Amino acid sequence: MDTVVQKFGGTSVADADRIREVADNVARYRRRGDRVVLVVSAMGKETDHLLRLAEEVSSVRPGREMDMLITAGERKAVALVSMALADIGVPSASFTGSQAGFITDTNHMAAKIIEVKGDRIRAALDAGQVPVVAGSQGYSTDGDVTFLGRGGSDTTAVALAEMLGADSCELYTDVSGVFTTDPRLVPEATKIKRISFDEMLEMAATGCPKPAMRSVEYASRHGVALHVRSAFTWEPGTWIVEEEPDMEQAVIRGITQDPSQAKVTVANLPDRPGVAGTLFRALANRHVNVDMIVQNTSEAQKTDISFTVPHDELEVTLEEANALMGELGASGVSASADIARVSVIGAGMKSHPGVAATMFETLADNDINIDMISTSTIRISCVVAQVDAERAVRLLHKCFGLGDGDEAVEFDA
Repeated sequence: MDTVVQKFGGTSVADADRIREVADNVARYRRRGDRVVLVVSAMGKETDHLLRLAEEVSSVRPGREMDMLITAGERKAVALVSMALADIGVPSASFTGSQAGFITDTNHMAAKIIEVKGDRIRAALDAGQVPVVAGSQGYSTDGDVTFLGRGGSDTTAVALAEMLGADSCELYTDVSGVFTTDPRLVPEATKIKRISFDEMLEMAATGCPKPAMRSVEYASRHGVALHVRSAFTWEPGTWIVEEEPDMEQAVIRGITQDPSQAKVTVANLPDRPGVAGTLFRALANRHVNVDMIVQNTSEAQKTDISFTVPHDELEVTLEEANALMGELGASGVSASADIARVSVIGAGMKSHPGVAATMFETLADNDINIDMISTSTIRISCVVAQVDAERAVRLLHKCFGLGDGDEAVEFDA
């Protein structure tokens, strides 16, 4: 008898018909002898609706009260799913994050899981029930309700799968798996059947929206294989697993774009030890998530440092950088929000030279200027003008032969 953890996102339980579809799917798994644990997100756009209400009633939104409010969406969803299961004769019980034993830190709106006790979940399974667990929530070491943040239901599912030693963890969503790029942008994009944790982490970090990056990190740490699939077609999707010795090493696995970044440049900094540390420590203390960093060649003991941050952290970044200008000895701070990061990802590039050259040549041949470059062993990222980003993705996707019928560039092994 296999134990299967299944997570259903908001679109998968958006209305009564969808909830009944989920219940029917659970019944199918039960008939074949599996033990099923469900993790459910808030219905449809419920979370967005609750956030709008909060903005309408108050300009002061304490984190503790926001967590109490937002987690109400998942509580509503799990009760309805459990009722739908009862209606077709499947015994079940709904659980909030705290009832399921999710203990978190005290960081409201983005809590991190410390421990999953799960005693009541095990007891429900042993009693022949389907536990239906509210995603993205728990209770803090201070005893408060906490919210794990956007995409937190994926992390809830992975944590339950690890705690239970489940045979599989299925993340159901509105797409049929992970694709070589966004199929809305490139219709020829193909579904990836199997991808390593490292490749998926790079794709998630550079713009692939599903699954949530935190859940992939958690799964990678604990060796939980993930299956991303559609709740609308029920077809097999994409397996995210440990890299295996005989696993096919595609040179390039996918192309991503991320238009959510802004570029900041601090000009004419003294080229001496400690300057960069002072700047980035100040930003870290303000919880700014700095991504790409480039320092220009020193001229006359002066240098510029450019880096990227999320759009919603640009204001605090500029505030902090401007406040430090005197201490740092900089001559100015500038920013551009009209940029995007385009990345190529693939474990095979470790053993195939020429990927960077091909990427840069393709962009240059099509008059797309590169502003910044960063790399890892399996990723190359370029910052380009936002207006060029989608065209860059299409060109690179075709160049590397990732679409149906595309002819791939050849590399020497």
